[in-house]
Amino acid sequence: MNDFALWPVLAGAAAFFAVGALWYGLLFSKPWQRAAGLSNTQLREGNMAVIFGLTLAFELLIALVLWHLLEKTDPKPLVVMMMAVGFAGGVMIPAIGINYLYLRKPLALFLIDAGHFLFGMAAMGGVFVWLRA
Repeated sequence: MNDFALWPVLAGAAAFFAVGALWYGLLFSKPWQRAAGLSNTQLREGNMAVIFGLTLAFELLIALVLWHLLEKTDPKPLVVMMMAVGFAGGVMIPAIGINYLYLRKPLALFLIDAGHFLFGMAAMGGVFVWLRA
């Protein structure tokens, strides 16, 4: 891709990752843990380096795809935000919802996770608006 730009993709992914850290660390750690049905022991058993590493890798992929789309279409700043938030609301959140329906996950878990995707994508969109200015 000739429109690949490393720094915006890294910055967009970092913004999404930072929202996740705040979302699941400070704001909703206990409600998320209860809704997910995870004990403290289960949370300690996970390999956090792998979990965080793969999370960042997936967020880099999301940032790469959105950045590529922005570079191909050259939208105005408001449209960048509409695309970022619209991708969350129109693709990512419904996909989570479908999975959670079949997994019989509680509404509280869906709302917490959906909020993370919505605000994470808004943060990424904001970074992209700032870097494209």
